[in-house]
Amino acid sequence: MDGFLQTALTVDVAPAAVASANAAVNEASRQADLLIGGRPVPGSPEWTAEQEGPAGRQREVASQLLHFRIVLAAGVDPFASVVGLRRWGVTWELIARAAGVSRQAAHERWGRRVLEVLDPYGTGELGGPVADDEADLDQAAGGR
Repeated sequence: MDGFLQTALTVDVAPAAVASANAAVNEASRQADLLIGGRPVPGSPEWTAEQEGPAGRQREVASQLLHFRIVLAAGVDPFASVVGLRRWGVTWELIARAAGVSRQAAHERWGRRVLEVLDPYGTGELGGPVADDEADLDQAAGGR
């Protein structure tokens, strides 16, 4: 077997896979910003107006939801995006709509892992504006 084939079949591809996934996630963010209509230039009057009102948060949540949809469609693990959405206070209902699944399916797919990240010690203190919309989902799944 020649050197090129030997390398192709034996070299550790893990670092290249991580770099490729990271590049895909970064590009998904760029594409989300383009699709949402771009962002105002920091310091501009448009940016200041957006930051001082609800539009800034609305744009960010919409951009994050769009990023999530793009990453999901690209076949990249969207887990970090789901954690970010929950950290922004986005409900499982909205995450489910973005994923094209039921609220229960979204919670079953990502809920336990998200909770492990946001509440690693099981104290119930999530440290942010995480939506309080899991009581009925936890009961249906048999608790944490």
